[in-house]
Parts: sequence; structure tokens; C-alpha cells
Amino acid sequence: MSLPKTLAEDVARNLVMVARLIDEDPEQAYAYSRIALRLASRVAAVREAAGFAAYATQKYSEALAEFRAAKRMTGSVELWPVMADCERGLGRPERAMAMAGEPEVQKLDKAGQVEMRLVAAGARRDMGQIDAAIVTLQSSELASSAVHPWTPRLRYAYADALLAAGREDEAREWFAKALEADKDGATDASDRLAELDGVEFVDALGESDDETVEAEAGTDADGDVDDADEDGSTKA
Repeated sequence: MSLPKTLAEDVARNLVMVARLIDEDPEQAYAYSRIALRLASRVAAVREAAGFAAYATQKYSEALAEFRAAKRMTGSVELWPVMADCERGLGRPERAMAMAGEPEVQKLDKAGQVEMRLVAAGARRDMGQIDAAIVTLQSSELASSAVHPWTPRLRYAYADALLAAGREDEAREWFAKALEADKDGATDASDRLAELDGVEFVDALGESDDETVEAEAGTDADGDVDDADEDGSTKA
């Protein structure tokens, strides 16, 4: 659907702000998405952006409605995994699992199919089926040594499921594999590995700053201010 030039520019500006803010300030991104929605609710890209903004702020019912609208307008199935995850967010993991078995999944590209697998595994965990979640994640994509944009998250999800099942050694191995593939820091695999290894991080900079402040204030180890001679030296 085409829009008058001025209106199209207004809509575009708001969509740019949604994309720019959705990670760092999702509430503000959501506000911009509502403006775009008021201006052009019949544009599929606007409905999709509004859906992701609502999803980012955990407004899952609203997000699902927007994603469904976008799907109707375009006929595309690419939003199927995030729609299923909205069902999880609404406390309906059974519906998410049902969606994982629908024909739409076969129409997804490889990234979409991996995303659907992640959602399905999450739904299994929601239902307390941890072993089934582990099996769901076991796939040729998980076994492959090739690294794709979705590889860190898939390996991380598998490691997390293994840990939940009490398989700590295997979990550590897969957190390490997730970290190896995670060049952009998409996961906190390094923190999870450190936690498993019992490593505690100390804020050395913070301690140094405290010591500097104490020295400048002329305090001793007990926090008391030392007496000073008239020449500015402290007494022993």
C-alpha cells in the first residue's frame, strides 16, 4: 500500500526510531510504534514493527495481534516463531507446541526453523518437560561445526537445558561452545562458564578508587582521620 509522500516520511521517521531504540529503550520504541500505527495501520511493515515493539515490552497479546495482522497482509510465515513465542509469553506453551507442528514451519528458512526449535524447546521447559526440551534441541544444526548467526543461541539453549537437567559437565562443554561461536556477545555464556567454575569477579577498580579516596581524606585503615602536624605530615 502506497502512502502520500509527507505521510510516508512521517511513518518512516517513526519506524527508524523504533529500530534504533528497541534494544536500549523498548518503552520509547513502543511509543514511536504507536504513532506509526496511528498514521498507517494498513501497512504491513508498520504492523510488524508495532508487533516487535510490543513484544520487547512484554505486551504479548498486543504483539500477537499485530503479528497476525502483518501475516495476513503479506502472506509470509517468517513471523511464525515469534508468534509462537508470544503464546508462551501468554502462558500457553501448549499452543506454541501445536504451532511447532504446523505446515508453516516447513516454509521457514533455516534461521526460522532453528528459531522455531528454540521456541518449542522453551515451551517444553515451560511444561516441565526438561528431557523433551533437550531432545528438541538436538539437531543437525546443533551438531554442525559451522557457525551461523543463530549458532550461539542454539548452543546456549542446549547448555542451559542440560544444566537444568543436572548434567553439569555436558552443560559446561556446550556453554564453552556457545562462547566460542558468540563473537558479538549475544549471550552471557562467559558468565555462565565462570559461575560453573566457581569464579568470582572482584571490582578491582572500585577498590582502588575507595583506597584513593581514603588516602586523600587522610583516613587510616579504621576510617579515622589521622592527626596532622602544622607542616602537614601525619604522626606515626
